[in-house]
This record gives sequence, structure tokens and C-alpha cells, in this order.
Amino acid sequence: MGKFAHLHLHTNYSLLDGACRIDELAKRVLDLGMDSVAITDHGVMYGVVEFYKTMQSHGIKPIIGCEVYVATRTMKDRQPGVDDDQYHLVLLAENNEGYKNLMKLVSLGFTEGFYYKPRVDMKVLRQYSEGIIALSACLAGQIPQALLKDNYEEAKKIAIEYQDIFGVENFFIEIQDHGILDQKRIINDLIKLSEETGAPLVATNDTHYIQKTDAPVHDALLCIQTGKTVEDENRMKFPSDEFYLKSPEEMMELFKYIPESIENTVKIADRCNVKLDFDTLHLPSFDVPEGYTQDGYLEELCYKGLKRRYTEITPEITERLEFELTTIKRMGYSSYFLIVWDFINFARKNEIMVGPGRGSAAGSLVAYCLYITNIDPLKYHLLFERFLNPERVTMPDIDIDFCYERRQEVIDYVVEKYGEDRVAQIVTFGTMAARGAIRDVGRVLGYPYGEVDTIAKMVPTELGITIKSALMQNPELAQMYREKERIKKLLDIAMAVEGFPRHASTHAAGVVISKDPIVEHVPLHKMGDSNVSTQYTMTCLEELGLLKMDFLGLRTLTVL
Repeated sequence: MGKFAHLHLHTNYSLLDGACRIDELAKRVLDLGMDSVAITDHGVMYGVVEFYKTMQSHGIKPIIGCEVYVATRTMKDRQPGVDDDQYHLVLLAENNEGYKNLMKLVSLGFTEGFYYKPRVDMKVLRQYSEGIIALSACLAGQIPQALLKDNYEEAKKIAIEYQDIFGVENFFIEIQDHGILDQKRIINDLIKLSEETGAPLVATNDTHYIQKTDAPVHDALLCIQTGKTVEDENRMKFPSDEFYLKSPEEMMELFKYIPESIENTVKIADRCNVKLDFDTLHLPSFDVPEGYTQDGYLEELCYKGLKRRYTEITPEITERLEFELTTIKRMGYSSYFLIVWDFINFARKNEIMVGPGRGSAAGSLVAYCLYITNIDPLKYHLLFERFLNPERVTMPDIDIDFCYERRQEVIDYVVEKYGEDRVAQIVTFGTMAARGAIRDVGRVLGYPYGEVDTIAKMVPTELGITIKSALMQNPELAQMYREKERIKKLLDIAMAVEGFPRHASTHAAGVVISKDPIVEHVPLHKMGDSNVSTQYTMTCLEELGLLKMDFLGLRTLTVL
């Protein structure tokens, strides 16, 4: 059992604000002798699956949370000047029900409460409070804000309301000390508040980076986010370099006058036990005509198609079809094939161009008989095992090309058929690649454009190149790095942020279809008027057993 647990931490999925790389974080947590740690990114859950898997693989208990934004009035209010700001509140999932509620809250923040930031309000917090432990957050929390305005009674009223929402044993008053005057100003009030309301104290460090020496890297990230340079006088800047992953000893020393606030971190960590499920498939069920099972209906469609595809049906052909059908049924994928058959059928009926098939799906006779693909796998000796291997339980992957201009009609059909809450597009992250990172950091450091441009262009243009390998490949660049202090500074910071997710966008082709509302499995995300997409990427969705399809828009088909 650990001595202290960090319950307030921003990974690099707090985009351009957190600078904790998840794999490095895991190593540091172990080095410092801690056995659990929380993820509480701002308003999002993008990094949860990666965080969970990484921590588990290092033998660390992952605590899943989010620092949500609470609207000053209700999440529906969007009056300029009045609703521009929002409070912070840390939510931690205590169990799987809490995890589901957290996903719903974070999703609603985007789909219904978005105004500058994804926001929730007291009403939805009350609705989805079960299984959640709440902490009062940093200086931007509602209680500290009231205390900073010298309004103790207001702060007390809010604390009691939060106790009422989450349950007396599930609301904690957070105390922090990053050497900031405002924190010192209100700490006695927070202690008094805890005594008067019975809400226990919990000590946290608002962690945004791993080592104290990473502060300049984090500062550069903030500048990239706000479009400022480090020299700018009036810009968003953290008031000290104390926002790092402190050791249990440092935290105990800081709060030695109130040891229970340290003990409570371990008590909370012990209570949080979320288990993510990577073993269950959540395939939507395809409605078959009366009197049929899904397996039976698939078989009938295949034999009908077989007669249309081949003039002479040899025993080899029948044997191959039977082998494929047996494998598909055994792996539980009949529904999957029927779903794909159905929307391709819709496209063909509506004269929407569909590609002939690509990738491993072309090796399937079932796909050929269902007219999902138009290439005869037997004629070209294509292997079914490349597409679906009974030894390796992975989702089959059928990529389908549609006419670029009418692709949306097919997606609309799927939404209509399976329900708006069961179909979503998929998030993808633009990351800071080598050259981009150098340019971003150079701009932030205020270096002349020409100088930065020259250095960025010294990075070879090969896919997936890193600054580190560029230094090994280009002796001239390596020499500048060794001899010029400013170039070393530029490249060191650029290497620190390289590979960080920079922004979230929608994956060009991926669509996920689930048998129950997607928000039961994955948090959702919505930007502006765009379609709803998941907050987890393609790979995470597959790991969680959700069905993803690639609806590719191909301009060549439009031209044809």
C-alpha cells in the first residue's frame, strides 16, 4: 500500500496543456515508490484506455477520472460575458458504474454543454453522480473561487450542495500548495470548511509535467496553445514551477501540519477500482426475417449469391464456402457480414458507386457471394485466412469505397437503421511531428522565421522521422546542436513535445456501430456542427470490442 497517491494529473491528452507522456509517467510513478495514480484531463477522456493499459502493464493501479468544467449557471446558458468562464471539478470513478456515469457526463459536456469548453452543470452531476468521488479542484474550483472573493458562507453552501449530490463520503475538499499566494490565503478557510461540513481534506499537486525541469517545456506548450511567445508580458502562464509529479516525501513535507490530507489520497485510491473489459464483443444485432437465425439467413444469402456468381458449382467451391461459413459462425461474426451486406445493398440499389473491394476482405468467398466484393477469390487464389483467422480473434476488417459525394447517404442510412445513439464517427489526433514541433517551438521562443525554417528543413522528409534520428542522420544538424546553445534549447524543447497530440479531429473514414448506446462504452466528442465522434481512437475501440467500419470516400469513383 502506497504512502501517497496523485489524484489530480494532466497527461498530454489535456491538449497543449498537459505535458505528461503516459509511458514516462508510469516509470516515474514507480521510481518514486507509488503504486497508483489518476488521470484527470481537462474536460476529456481521450487518453483513458492508453493510460489504463500502460499503468496496468507496469503494475500500477490506474484511477480513471476527469477534471470537468462546470458551467457558472446551467450548461444550456451561453450568454457572452456572463457564461464565458467555468469552474473546475475533479471527478474520479470509484467503480464501473462510476466510469459509465463519467463517460456520460463528459459526453454531455460536448454534445449539450459546449461553450468555449465542454461544460456540465449541477443538474446533470446529480443525475449521473452514482459511483463517483468528487474533489473540489484547484483555485479555479467553485469553492476556492468563493473563498477568494471572501465569501465563506457561499463556499460552505456549495460544499454542502456537492455533499448532497455525491454523498457525504464521496466529496473531498482539495488542498494544494504550489507556492502561490492565493492558495496560502484560502488554506485556513478550506480547513475550517472541512471541519464544519465534515467533508474530508485531500492533498493534491496539480500535475502538468513529470519533472520539475520540464516546466519550460510546459510553458512552451501553453504558448503554442494560446499563440503567444515566451516573451509576451500578458499571456497565460503558470505562476511557479511546482506543477510536477512530486514524490510522497515532498507532499508529506508540504502538508505535514495536516497529515490526514495525505492519508486520504491512499484511502481514495484504494476505493477506486474500475475494470475495463477487453474481452467482450459488442456487435450490433442485425434483424433477420421471421423464422431465421442470423447464421441461417447468412447461409441462405451466400448460397443464393453462389448460384449467381458461378455457372458451375464444383465440390471445391462448396467446400470453401462451407469452411468460411463455419469459421464466421464459430467466431460470432454472422451479424457483422449481414450489416455490411445490408448497407452495400442499399448503396447499389440507390446507384451509389461502390468499389470492388480492397485489402484482405477480397480473399473471402462469403464476401464475394454477398456482393460485398467483386473479385473472385478462387480465380486469383486469394486466402481467406488473411482476412479472418480462427486462431487469432481480431475483428474482421472490411474497407469499403463509396462515391465521395454520396458517402454521407450511406452513413445516414446506417444511422437511421441502428439509431443515432449507436452510430458515431471516430476521433483521430493530429500529432506534433518533427518539423512541425521545431517550427511551433521556434515561433514560441521568438526565434527569427528564417533560422527556424532552415533548421526544420534539415530534418529528412521520411515518414515517421524523429528529431533524435535526424540528429543521427544529419551531421551538420548534430554539430549545430552541440555548438550553439540556442539551437540546443530549440531542439530539446521540440523533442520533449514531439509526438504529443496537438488537436482532435474526425477520422476520414471510420464509423463505429454498437448494439447499445455508444456512450455506454465510450465517451463522445463533438466540435461545432460536425457529427458526433468517439473520444477513443480506432485502436482503442477495437480493443474494447466495438465494431468499426471504414466508409471511404473515393473521388475516383465519383469521377467514374
